[in-house]
Amino acid sequence: MKKLVLTLVAAAALTSASAQNSAVNNALLYQKQGTLDKARTEIDKAITNDKTKDKAKTWYTRGEIYDAMTSNPIYGKTLKAGEGMNIAYESYQKAIQLDGKDGEFGKQAAAKMQGLYGLALNAGVENYNAKNYAEAIKSYEMAQQMNPQDTTAYLYAAYASLANENTAGAKQYYGKLMAMNYKSPTMYSQLMQIARQENNTNEYNKLLQSGLQAYPNNKTFVLEDLNQLITAGKDKEAISKLQHAIELDPKNSNLQSVLGSVYDKLKQPEQAEAAYKKAIELDANNFDAQYNLGVYYYNKAAELYTKASKMDLATYQKSGKALEANGKKYFQQSLPYFEKALELQPNEKGVIVPLQKVYVRLGRNADADRLNAKLEGK
Repeated sequence: MKKLVLTLVAAAALTSASAQNSAVNNALLYQKQGTLDKARTEIDKAITNDKTKDKAKTWYTRGEIYDAMTSNPIYGKTLKAGEGMNIAYESYQKAIQLDGKDGEFGKQAAAKMQGLYGLALNAGVENYNAKNYAEAIKSYEMAQQMNPQDTTAYLYAAYASLANENTAGAKQYYGKLMAMNYKSPTMYSQLMQIARQENNTNEYNKLLQSGLQAYPNNKTFVLEDLNQLITAGKDKEAISKLQHAIELDPKNSNLQSVLGSVYDKLKQPEQAEAAYKKAIELDANNFDAQYNLGVYYYNKAAELYTKASKMDLATYQKSGKALEANGKKYFQQSLPYFEKALELQPNEKGVIVPLQKVYVRLGRNADADRLNAKLEGK
């Protein structure tokens, strides 16, 4: 009788164990048959069952099922964007937690997680393209956990953060990239833009110099550094920077024009003249170069006329007229540059006034009157 009771107890235990694992076994069977919707229903039961919820096999099986659903053209449509990949990843993590990295299911789960990295990135891209930026960031963060050394997920997360107007998040991801010794012009440019928005001048300058150090020939960084020098009045330092910028972009007329203006401020007129002429050679429609070269010759003429006007009568009769004759030549030289500048900007008073005076000096009174009427609005 005692033996019979023991036999019945053992049978009951087997029946109970079978019932406990039936959901997992059913899920595996449906998975093999390809009916992943039924497999999903069974495995979701298993993770809430007290007898199976703490077993590594349960969670590993759940990861496999959701993993398979994600890549299935039919069952994948029954999941929300990123849902299958998220659940698969969480399930594999749970299996490793329960079984350890060296356990049977722990090892298999770790290997499976590597394959999810591409899915996580793709889910992030899909959400980003759909402008679901918060969800995209979640997917990219998951990809970061799956493959912490790969920079792509951090970079994409920074882009999604900026699109989501989350500059703090973007700075966080870019900071992680910089800690990984990652460099790119885009990263520096975007961090500089954030620093500018935050009115953080010190951070901006630090980033600019870091960008220049990493990419000394990047035109954007070179020009920004140049602008800062010129704004700060550091004209001597700006010359070498300008020459470097021109080496990088030899057909840039504006750079030549700026170089001319810096030479002007440094009282190096011959170099200024050459730079302005080069700017016009590159682009005849460069207003600044045309105007500044006109001013250059105008000032040389005015200087000679002023010098002559300060002479006493005897000195003037001896050499004053020669000075004025040379001055008139410079007025003549300024004429085509002022006229071109006026053609480019017909209402620019800064051009009309000196050009009107040139016409007077050259005896072109009708033209002078025409410009005078323009000034008076007639």
